[in-house]
Amino acid sequence: MADNADKTAKVAKGKKTSPAEFIRQVQTEGRKVVWPTKEETIRISIFVFIMMVILSLFFLGVDSLFGAVVRWLLTLA
Repeated sequence: MADNADKTAKVAKGKKTSPAEFIRQVQTEGRKVVWPTKEETIRISIFVFIMMVILSLFFLGVDSLFGAVVRWLLTLA
């Protein structure tokens, strides 16, 4: 683990990495990726949709309120 930190520090200091080493590093990082399951993806998608609806209604209400206030102020002028 400490060896990896040392190598990362050397690379970060400006030492150039060969294209082959870069490809190996990308493959190593790619193996670490954990994809969500189908159930997790569906659950998160439903949550995002519900939040989108709630926030849309909230901003519709705020926009309508401000529009009514501006119309009322313009009638006073």
